[in-house]
Amino acid sequence: MKQQNEDKEVMELAIGAGHLLLENGAEIFRVEETMDRICRHFGVESGNAFVLSNGIFATAGNEREGFFAKVQHIPVSGAHLDKVAAVNQLSREISQGKYTVQEAMAALNAIKAMPGKRKITQILASGVGSGAFCYLFGGTLVDGCCALAAGTLLYLFVLYVSGPRLSKIVGNILGGALVTLVCCLLYLVRKGGQLDYMIIGSIMPLIPGVPFTNAIRDIADGDYISGSVRMLDALLVFFCIAIGVGMAYSMMMGALGGDVL
Repeated sequence: MKQQNEDKEVMELAIGAGHLLLENGAEIFRVEETMDRICRHFGVESGNAFVLSNGIFATAGNEREGFFAKVQHIPVSGAHLDKVAAVNQLSREISQGKYTVQEAMAALNAIKAMPGKRKITQILASGVGSGAFCYLFGGTLVDGCCALAAGTLLYLFVLYVSGPRLSKIVGNILGGALVTLVCCLLYLVRKGGQLDYMIIGSIMPLIPGVPFTNAIRDIADGDYISGSVRMLDALLVFFCIAIGVGMAYSMMMGALGGDVL
């Protein structure tokens, strides 16, 4: 009975680590490898995990080890690579024998409680990133400043309106429309010279670069179901942003008689 309880604690630890990795944008193979490493280090040879992009199926048990089965649903969400890196480091230290099961669970809970980036930091990062991308793609310094303003307004919208109140589809459509309207207005008052680069730079904070990259890696590793789900989610975001940009640009052209550029 004691051995069965210990095996259950190990499996709960492995699932907790896998859940945290998957929830924060890790690849499927990384989740499976981490869970397997934890199980084998603590002596649960029968531990087995089947991981999808939004769920984990974990089982264990044979004639010598206690039986265990658990399913966890994990919604598709954003990427927080600092937590992924912290769990990876924890799994390496577990393999080196630096933690007992209880100590590892406490460390995992500490990682789970890590605070996210402050809102002001995210807003400033969005603005600076938008301006930098605009300049990188060929815009002038003035165009970059306009994109900075649009990117800052965009993340204010994301954090205080879109995130807490709107679905992903509606939020991305309205986000793309917002930056397009802001850039068009700045262009019309002669604050920027190249509207296309201003818009391209401004929408970059909405682009799901990490999920799209992970989708390609999952497909390359043979995880076709998970890779396809992540790819579909990323493509849906791209499509929604394009709809928002197109709608707002069409509205501006209609209001100005077809003369924006």
